Amino acid sequence: MSDHEQKPRLVVAANSFWNLRNFRGGLIRGLAGAGFALTLVAPDAENQAGLPGRGIALPMRSDGLNPLADTRLLSAFVALLKRERPVALLSWTAKPNIYGALAARLAGIPALPNVSGLGTAFIRGGLLQQLLSSLYRAAFARCPAVFFQNGEDLDLFVAKRLVRREQARLLPGSGVDLARFATHPMPADGGLLRLLFVGRLLGDKGVRELVAAARILKREQAPVSVQLLGFAGVANRTAITGAELEGWVRDGLVDYLGHADDVRPALAQAHGVVLPSYREGLPRSLLEAAAVGRPLLASDVPGCRDVVADEVNGYLFPVRSPEGLADAIRRWLRLSPAERAAMGEAARRTVEQRFSEEQVVTAYLRELDALVGQART
Repeated sequence: MSDHEQKPRLVVAANSFWNLRNFRGGLIRGLAGAGFALTLVAPDAENQAGLPGRGIALPMRSDGLNPLADTRLLSAFVALLKRERPVALLSWTAKPNIYGALAARLAGIPALPNVSGLGTAFIRGGLLQQLLSSLYRAAFARCPAVFFQNGEDLDLFVAKRLVRREQARLLPGSGVDLARFATHPMPADGGLLRLLFVGRLLGDKGVRELVAAARILKREQAPVSVQLLGFAGVANRTAITGAELEGWVRDGLVDYLGHADDVRPALAQAHGVVLPSYREGLPRSLLEAAAVGRPLLASDVPGCRDVVADEVNGYLFPVRSPEGLADAIRRWLRLSPAERAAMGEAARRTVEQRFSEEQVVTAYLRELDALVGQART
C-alpha cells in the first residue's frame, strides 16, 4: 500500500466546489498539510481545480426539498462513504449536512457537519422549517460534534433539541487568511464614497432594503456610490431577478460589478462594506472586509453582530429597515477620512484577535485527532 493510501481519509462535502474553494480552501489545505488524504464532493465538477485531494461530482440541488431527488442524494452519499471509508465526513450547507450526516450514520462513519447559516427556510419559518428541523434532528443525532459559527444559532439548535449541548462546538466562522487578505490603504474618495455589498443577490441578504436606502440617499444627493458584487439569478426563492437588477442600475441606484472569485480588488477600492442580511452564520464578506481594513455596516442580527462592534469598527442598523440603513450610511458619510481609517484599523484588529484561519484549522484537528485515534484502535 502506498504512503498516500495509508493516510487517514476525509470526505469533504458542500453544495458547490466554488464554495469549498472560496470559503473552505484554507481549512482544506490545512487538513491536507496535517496528513489527511481528501475526497472533495460537490456537484459542479468544473470548479474543483485548485484544491488538494480527489474531486467527485455528486449531483444535488441546493434549493427546495424534492423527496425523490433527495432520496437519490442520500443513496449516493451512502455508496460514496462505503467506497471511500473515511475516518470522518466534513460537510457544509444544508443538503450535505443533512443527507451527508444521515448517510454517514447508515454507513457507520462519523460526521462533523458545520452549520454555517440557517438559510431561507429557517429564516421564513412555517412548515418547511418544521420539516427541516426534523431532518436536522435525525441527521445530527449520532454526530460526535456539530460546528456552529455563532452562538445564537448554536443556542437555537440546542433549544429546539436538534443537537445536544455536549455535541455543539462554536467556531470563529470559516476563518480568514490574514496574509492573503492583507490591510490595504483606504482609497482617495474623490468626493464620492464607495459602499460595497459582497454576496449572493438575495432578498434575504437585504439587497432590496439596500436599494431602497440608496433611493432615499439619492434624493438627498448624498455623496455615496452603492456597489453590488455577487452572483445574480441564483437558485433561491428570494433571488433578485435580472429585471430588478437592470432597473436599479438604469435608475442610477447601484453599480453592479458582476461576480468574482477574488474579491480583494473590489475591497481595495471600497471605502466601506455593507451587509443588510436578515440572518447570518458568520458572514465571510464582513470578515474579509475587516481584514482589508474597511469599516463594516451591517444589520443587527445573529452573525453580523458577532463581527461588528457598533461605533467601533462599524455601525449596526435595524434589520429590514431602509430608513435605519440610510441613517447608518449617513453617519458613516459624516466621518472624517481619519475616523474612517481608524474604524478600518479596529476592524482589522477584530479579525486578528478572533477570526483567523489558524483557529478554525486547530478546532477541526482537535476533533479529528480523537476520531483517528479511535479508528486505529
